[in-house]
Amino acid sequence: MGSDDTDVDTPPGLYAIRIEGRLGPTALSAFPEMVSEVKGSETVLTGRLEDRSAVFGVVAQIEALGLELIELRRIRAKPSTRRSGVGRSSAS
Repeated sequence: MGSDDTDVDTPPGLYAIRIEGRLGPTALSAFPEMVSEVKGSETVLTGRLEDRSAVFGVVAQIEALGLELIELRRIRAKPSTRRSGVGRSSAS
């Protein structure tokens, strides 16, 4: 109950997890809360994780299955101010 609770708390958010190799149905069943996508020789799992415990739970599951974790990152929401004409001027 210290004043450093902000250092321990992990807010809920969308996470992308890259794993070496193409995961089959059995391995993917260990991550029911995640959506999978194969990119080359890697599998990317994407999903909402509610807190620090959930993040560490997914990492522990990856380790328990003997998989190689390549990257774990939180996906931050992008501002929706650029709905059309991304990066382009509409001057005629």
